[in-house]
Amino acid sequence: MSKIIILFIFIVVIAWGQNKQYKLRKTVNKFKEYPVNTSTCDSESICYKPIGYFKTPYNQNTGAPRHGNLRPDTKATIEILRKYREALSMVEKYEYIIVLYHFNLTEKWSPYVNHLGQHNFGVFSTRTPKRPNPIGFSIVRVDSIRGCTLYVRGVDAFNNTPVLDIKPYLPSVDIVKSRKNRQAEYLYRHHYGNRIIDSTIYK
Repeated sequence: MSKIIILFIFIVVIAWGQNKQYKLRKTVNKFKEYPVNTSTCDSESICYKPIGYFKTPYNQNTGAPRHGNLRPDTKATIEILRKYREALSMVEKYEYIIVLYHFNLTEKWSPYVNHLGQHNFGVFSTRTPKRPNPIGFSIVRVDSIRGCTLYVRGVDAFNNTPVLDIKPYLPSVDIVKSRKNRQAEYLYRHHYGNRIIDSTIYK
């Protein structure tokens, strides 16, 4: 009888050990690291690949809002590539996210932007898509997430715009109150006009 009890205890211990090892392997796999999305580039280049794409009602013919909050109820989706599905874990806990994307229609840029014929802005003091590295960002509202699809609203990107990254919007660090910035924003009329309707703005 004692041999049976000892054998039973032995089996239980072995099973417990295997279960612990399985959980450990599962945890390790969960946090496995992968190479970043850089393709073959020279030493002075940085190459990224899209993690997904915007699906929106905007295009070069319809135009798009200069800022997404000018059309906060416009619904759209962000289709994330399947291999990044696990990276969406916990995103649904946030109501707003920051989306970095690539102005893929931009072909040229200029150091200066003549705004309303009144001021020659350096391109880095504007939000124009015509930039040396044509990267844009939006703060959008997340309605829901289903699989690899984020249902969002308040977008300002054209349909099929490549998405580079997604980050949570954090009010404690993403809001900076600056009287100087506010004065410059309105003095130089950054909000003049609500929509980008000229398709040549990207050329």
